[in-house]
Amino acid sequence: MPYATAQDGVKLYYEEAGDGPPILFIHEFAGDWRAWDPQVSHFSRRRRCTVYSARGYPGSDVPNDIESYSQDIARADALAVLDHLGIDKAHIVGLSMGGFATLHFGMAYPDRALSLTVCGCGYGAEPDTREEFRNLSLAVADNFETRGAADYAEEYVTVPGRLTFRDKDPRGWAAFVARLAEHPDIGSALTQRGVQASRPGLWDLEDKIRAIPVPTMIVTGDDDQRCLAPGLFMKDLIDRSRLFVLPNTGHVLNLEEPEIFNTVLDEFLSDVDTGKA
Repeated sequence: MPYATAQDGVKLYYEEAGDGPPILFIHEFAGDWRAWDPQVSHFSRRRRCTVYSARGYPGSDVPNDIESYSQDIARADALAVLDHLGIDKAHIVGLSMGGFATLHFGMAYPDRALSLTVCGCGYGAEPDTREEFRNLSLAVADNFETRGAADYAEEYVTVPGRLTFRDKDPRGWAAFVARLAEHPDIGSALTQRGVQASRPGLWDLEDKIRAIPVPTMIVTGDDDQRCLAPGLFMKDLIDRSRLFVLPNTGHVLNLEEPEIFNTVLDEFLSDVDTGKA
């Protein structure tokens, strides 16, 4: 099995397909490397696509100490994958937790990004939602640790912002839940405590976000209410940015509306490649 090694020695499982300009996909909390299958099938026809599982996720190492999980570590792990593969620059695409990692990648390593696509990013990032989100993340962590992913997975994702996916595509939803149920219990719990609950809010990072120099696309679903205002906030700050809102779409937008998402992402990447973005 192919692995990239992080700075602290943690092994990260990855897969690749295709040749051409590289894209690195970073999954959300409820996903793993398999969450980007519709995008890899589409983009690998013309591009080099890399997906990987974050630490604590299926295929990758699962450290048992909370010090091994943080927003900065998640950002650095994405860079470790590129370094392992000898990729100097890539289009970075992330959803939700992966969207935060993508944004932080652009702030920390802009010289390694051809572009950023930040999807479903911002839940709990507004100043008046920070404490509520932190408490919710800690409660989620306790549920994954005590009840286990197999028991808690469907309850975790059966929430507003994700239900349009369930209603539109019951088969795809069932596969999504089944994959989440396979996640390591302690890896999920520590990811919630170390990454989700402890990450800085976007409003605390205003100057760093404003300084992002690379072309950036922000994507959100109009039913993903808690990511709409943060999406506008990022759009206003980043000079070379665009915002796309998918209609009647929730949080898991790349799986819920793969054809629309692929079309929009394809156009953006082509604009970047030709200097139009």
